[in-house]
Amino acid sequence: MATPVPVRAELRSCAEVFALPVGEPDRTPRHTISEVSAASGLTAHTLRWYERIGLLDPVDRVAGGQRRYCDADLHRLAFLGRLRLTGMSVADMLTYVDLSRRGRQTYDERRQLLVDQREEVRRKIVDLQATLAVLDHKIDLYAGNVLDDTGDPVQCQYHRTEEEPSA
Repeated sequence: MATPVPVRAELRSCAEVFALPVGEPDRTPRHTISEVSAASGLTAHTLRWYERIGLLDPVDRVAGGQRRYCDADLHRLAFLGRLRLTGMSVADMLTYVDLSRRGRQTYDERRQLLVDQREEVRRKIVDLQATLAVLDHKIDLYAGNVLDDTGDPVQCQYHRTEEEPSA
């Protein structure tokens, strides 16, 4: 009887890992800075800056000094990108990363940081929904879909025809 040989799952591409950062990340340093830049939309300069300020752990390098990122780096970059989309400051992102490096004992602090950011996102969503309602109204107005009490399309108050006096 043959001895079962462990099978390693097929490694995902840089773009696949960044787009769907799930599961236990492979820690093999294998992605070039240009691959990570293309997958993340971040410039090589920004990636080096993230490493320099501590948002990323020191990135492994090959013999020639070129950076090689692992899937764990891509997981972190994907999460940091989400935090940036929420409007979180780089300083707060650094705080979060520092807390995560300190381990489980910082779960409560990390949770509170994320709860606070979630509340900020909810406030922004309310503001964006109000803005969207204004845009929708203006679009309907210009399309002639807003009617007055007589059923006629409302004319935009800011538009004058050439025949109207200017004031």
